[in-house]
Amino acid sequence: MKKIVLIAAVLAAACFAVIYTGVIIPDKARVSTPTAAIDDPIARLFSDRRSGVQVQGSGIVIKILPDDNDGSRHQRFIIRLATGQTLLVAHNIDQAVRIETLETGDSLGFSGEYEWNPEGGVIHWTHRDSAGRHLPGWIIHKGKKYW
Repeated sequence: MKKIVLIAAVLAAACFAVIYTGVIIPDKARVSTPTAAIDDPIARLFSDRRSGVQVQGSGIVIKILPDDNDGSRHQRFIIRLATGQTLLVAHNIDQAVRIETLETGDSLGFSGEYEWNPEGGVIHWTHRDSAGRHLPGWIIHKGKKYW
């Protein structure tokens, strides 16, 4: 009888360890994870291959690219979201102020239009529309709003 109780206790402890060490994640834990990609609107847009949707979010600058000077000039950089998804930000510097102090590793907030691409997507329209036909976007960097 003692052997059966001991075996039951060991099995219960093993099950407990498997569930709470992340090997098996209960459905309740999976649903309540705030950064789960399934709950993230930008991740949903990426998986659905949708474009032309106004979004807001935040991320960390992982790479600063050369400006695009063909046509309307854009300051370009890549950010990583909390979900791990990367986005190219194309900030129109003919319409908005350039972010001169931007560096790799900086965090920022953004509002703009999401466009799908296989690398994660592009955020543009991070500025006001002088004609008033498009929702204004913005970037917040070190407490300053660029739009």
